[in-house]
Amino acid sequence: MDAIDYAILNELKENGRASASEISKKVNLSVPAVAERIKKLEKAEIIHQYTIKINRIKADKRLLAFIFVNIDKTENIDGFRNAVVKHNCVLECHHVAGAYDYLLKVVTEDTEALENFLSKTLKKIKGVSSSNTIITLMTLKEEINF
Repeated sequence: MDAIDYAILNELKENGRASASEISKKVNLSVPAVAERIKKLEKAEIIHQYTIKINRIKADKRLLAFIFVNIDKTENIDGFRNAVVKHNCVLECHHVAGAYDYLLKVVTEDTEALENFLSKTLKKIKGVSSSNTIITLMTLKEEINF
């Protein structure tokens, strides 16, 4: 990848629906050259998926929380992984190093919905031995890509 590829990716990050024509004007390259580069980025799976960014507030998902989770036994890891990723409120699940095993990024309508997820879903998954929840007060920066 070169600087032009990164410029194309940045334009697509800003607007995934941008046409090759629109992008070509911003990166000073011909439309066919931009289209070809996008195809190569897709084929190389550098562009993994085209998606949208939803305004959580307007979609009534006002509460963002990060939940650290510990699993009691190694044999419960696969069950936890399979169970937790099925929930729409779980935006991200990361296996992490340190005092906890996993970090979840979770969005819900409010604290009642979060409490419901914690007590009726997360803590009932076999192997979940403890969790620590951090509620976000304000998000200063949030990117969906690097």
